Amino acid sequence: MKLAAVTAGLTQPSSTRLLTDRLVEATVRAVGDEVEVEVVELRDLATDIANNFVTGFAGRGLRTAQEVVTSADGLIAVTPIFTASYSGLFKSFFDVLDPEALEAKPTLIAATGGTPRHSLALEHALRPMFAYLHAVVAPTAVYAAAEDWGNDDGLPDRIRRAATELSGLMRHRAPVREERLVPFAEQLAALSREP
Repeated sequence: MKLAAVTAGLTQPSSTRLLTDRLVEATVRAVGDEVEVEVVELRDLATDIANNFVTGFAGRGLRTAQEVVTSADGLIAVTPIFTASYSGLFKSFFDVLDPEALEAKPTLIAATGGTPRHSLALEHALRPMFAYLHAVVAPTAVYAAAEDWGNDDGLPDRIRRAATELSGLMRHRAPVREERLVPFAEQLAALSREP
């Protein structure tokens, strides 16, 4: 199985990357099988992403990252929260991804922020975006505020629960729907044949 993790932390070291690593470790433990993990650091792709918007072409690094996400059996997506929503870099990466790349893909969403007040950004920003992209989002989203680090008051349990949910979704992944687009002329012809 392949697990992709997209992390949008801007600093190094980053609490967003730390949360990503903990979610990856917990998911690998929960899956129990051999899991191939690839982490996509969006900070390293910022210029490629911006260039893709301007030129319409993805550079080599961005193409590789897009393939990592597209070919994965499961996805962990982690962003810092800025101004009560996901970061622009995070959103921009998913804007330049093929709109069908996440179809039926098991996905765990997570975020970091300075205060617990921004935890609802997972529900009002991230979950709707991934629902729009037709991903299958795990019920438990993980938010880590600055005060969550360095204590065991709930964050490890949320990580474990979310990882267990993601691993279950990965093991029982639904097939992607195959839709046939019917040309308009064919639809009109069918209507004219009806009694």
